[in-house]
Amino acid sequence: MSVFGVYAKYYDLLYRDKDYAGEAAYVHNLIQRDFPGARSVLELGSGTGKHAVMLAERAYEVSGVDRSAEMVALARTRALELENARVAFSQGDIRSVRLGRTFDIVVSLFHVMSYQTTNEDLAAATATAATHLAPGGGFIFDCWYGPAVLMQRPEVRVKRLDDDDISVTRVAEPGLSLSENTVDVGYTMFVRDKKTQAWSTFNETHRMRYLFVPEVTQMLADAGLELVRAEEWVTGREPHAGSWSTVFIARKRK
Repeated sequence: MSVFGVYAKYYDLLYRDKDYAGEAAYVHNLIQRDFPGARSVLELGSGTGKHAVMLAERAYEVSGVDRSAEMVALARTRALELENARVAFSQGDIRSVRLGRTFDIVVSLFHVMSYQTTNEDLAAATATAATHLAPGGGFIFDCWYGPAVLMQRPEVRVKRLDDDDISVTRVAEPGLSLSENTVDVGYTMFVRDKKTQAWSTFNETHRMRYLFVPEVTQMLADAGLELVRAEEWVTGREPHAGSWSTVFIARKRK
């Protein structure tokens, strides 16, 4: 799971068109619907902190954890710039981190759970969520949904973006492994510095696990959690063959 090294530097630019505000509002609504009164949130795999900061702006006390030191540094800078005292970030592996406290809600967003590509990784990350949940608390995460991946099949994608300083072209080339329920996404990045006109290139491979409802149900049960429901990310519809991103809502047994 050694990813987001050099990639972290360009992460916010690559996803500047992502509707973080709409997604944070959606997660807030999920929390209020299923866990009314929840005030504290732990985000596993908090990245550059956008979701966490936006949840903190809704009066949650938020702690974010990410394995990437580069991501954590960017998230801390974002929180400082916004002078938001209700959010804090720390570096840690979501499979093993232990913060010594519990939260009302644990979230893991933008397919972080799909980066847990083995059964052992998935079990460890789920155990982390359960360990940090108060009884009756909620675990909310999204992932690549197996039926949609198999029906649509990953394809090569090219994304081009630029800001005042750089232009970036990212080529994503996926390789599907049916035997392991994973997709290896090979990213090639071409970056041009607008001031010097210098080009740089780097490659990273992100392995993603796609999941199915029965295995998620069992994974949650093994950690002392029960599935409340699964729904299509943001729309709230029942998952279907087009629901590439599906969210699972689970509750810790009392």
